[in-house]
Amino acid sequence: MSAHADTHDAHDDHHHKETFITKYIFSQDHKMIAKQYLITGTIMGVIGVIMSLMMRMQIAWPEEPNVIFQTLLGKWAPEGVMDADIYLALVTIHGTIMVFFVLTAGLSGTFSNLLIPLQIGARDMASGFLNMVSYWLFFISSVIMVLSFFVEAGPAAAGWTIYPPLSALPMAQGGSGAGMTMWLVAMAIFIASSLLGSLNYVVTVINLRTKGMSMTRLPLTIWAFFVTAIIGIISFPVLLSAALLLIMDRSFGTSFFLSDIFIQGEVLHYQGGSPVLFEHLFWFLGHPEVYIVLLPALGITSEIIATNSRKPIFGYRAMIASILAIAFLSTIVWGHHMFISGMNPFLGSVFTFTTLLIAIPSAVKAFNYITTLWKGNLQMNPAMLFSIGLVSTFITGGLTGIILGDSALDINVHDTYFVVAHFHLVMGISALYGMFAGIYHWFPKMYGRMLNKNLGYIHFWVTAICAYGVFFPMHFIGMAGLPRRYYTNSNFPLFDDLQDVNVVITVFALVGGVFQLVFLYNLFSSIFFGKKATQNPWKSNTMEWTTPVEHVHGNWPGEIPSVHRWAYDYSKPGQDEDWVSQIVPLKEGEEELQH
Repeated sequence: MSAHADTHDAHDDHHHKETFITKYIFSQDHKMIAKQYLITGTIMGVIGVIMSLMMRMQIAWPEEPNVIFQTLLGKWAPEGVMDADIYLALVTIHGTIMVFFVLTAGLSGTFSNLLIPLQIGARDMASGFLNMVSYWLFFISSVIMVLSFFVEAGPAAAGWTIYPPLSALPMAQGGSGAGMTMWLVAMAIFIASSLLGSLNYVVTVINLRTKGMSMTRLPLTIWAFFVTAIIGIISFPVLLSAALLLIMDRSFGTSFFLSDIFIQGEVLHYQGGSPVLFEHLFWFLGHPEVYIVLLPALGITSEIIATNSRKPIFGYRAMIASILAIAFLSTIVWGHHMFISGMNPFLGSVFTFTTLLIAIPSAVKAFNYITTLWKGNLQMNPAMLFSIGLVSTFITGGLTGIILGDSALDINVHDTYFVVAHFHLVMGISALYGMFAGIYHWFPKMYGRMLNKNLGYIHFWVTAICAYGVFFPMHFIGMAGLPRRYYTNSNFPLFDDLQDVNVVITVFALVGGVFQLVFLYNLFSSIFFGKKATQNPWKSNTMEWTTPVEHVHGNWPGEIPSVHRWAYDYSKPGQDEDWVSQIVPLKEGEEELQH
């Protein structure tokens, strides 16, 4: 480790002058790459949210002319009435963008890049070049995904899970053509980006920790990013293989996922494939993906709740064990998405068992957060509020997962709005809160300035009320049987009573969506005009707050400090202040805490 540091120091002395391009565009500095991920992820998030608001307006006021549709959708909304085909395309691209491009890349890309080197005491990532390539592949895939909206026949329209045959037969509908091909190309490039990033994160955590930084002294953020990267390396290649086989079926006449297809009475030549095979391949990534999205948010929450409770995190080792248990279990539960695909009931009961097992490590995390908060000296800043909000949505969303994870109970609510409500709360809103919490907490580290606290409070309270206002009523319309992905329910008199609930949901969604502009204003104005930050504004123990406010190449001027204690010595008896940085040596007779 010391040899590594010395070579970097020698390198710093004659570091070539950086141009605008090497500093801001093709940067190999992890801090700049983190900012690039954050800005790109934010832009994709805006696109994804606009799509969801258009879907909500369509469901609340179907077949009514809408000037917004006319403006944004053009030929897909003749005279302002949304075309039936484009609705499923909005569902598809909204889901894809939010899951992969915002929550996977926005969370892991931003915070793994920013925090791994800073919190373990490394000069940079193991490979700055791979890191740069990873970001630019992500950027290219984002551009291709957005450009698919401008294809003549329309963007991919098979739902974000792109089940065959809609996705495997280019002639099935407009959205099965070039738009679907672009979706597959974008996802293949995205997976390459994700794998390069994940390999980099794993190697960095294993090899580049500073002197004294043992695995049990790592902050829980790093444990979460580390395990997330491992899950990604294991499961993303499976989705890549599914995408490649789908490209084969579409363009090269194979029949991996197709069999006995009739179009307008004409028999197609496909024989012997199975769409259920695609479901297995997709969900083998799809369920670990939920935890790829969630674990970084939970890691961020662990750090922020401990810092702002001024208490050591409760059950540090239990938290690590729960992260590892969640990672392992996430790879053996994918069948719970397929209970009604004709699965053997015995196999269904096996998947039910493994799914309900995940509740145990999840509950360990929830209880440990609550116990950390208990009798703490709580600092209610926006980052803390979003972290507590995450604990709330993680619990409420997780409870409905117990119903959906049970093969007998799932049958009644499968493919209804109950499922939409469940996963948006537990994966979407929770991960989004984690991302917001991380931005409010580490913004001073990224930009050397503070975000406006009062705007942060407005952002949190409106978002929290609107998120529950949207997704809480959805459980009830789901239990009433309302199917998801229908562009209108007006053909079913059965659902007429639910129309008012849908209007209420849409109003909450519109208010919540508009108030994200408060956050965007806060984010972009504070980058330039925010109050200058001190070196350690939250009085936090981890190593990133020992680096200077002005970013330097290699993070620390001079030698990298050594670590002498774990990251959670808050309010420790016998200390002068209620925090002790990890780089402060133990006093004589002082015991090192390890919960």
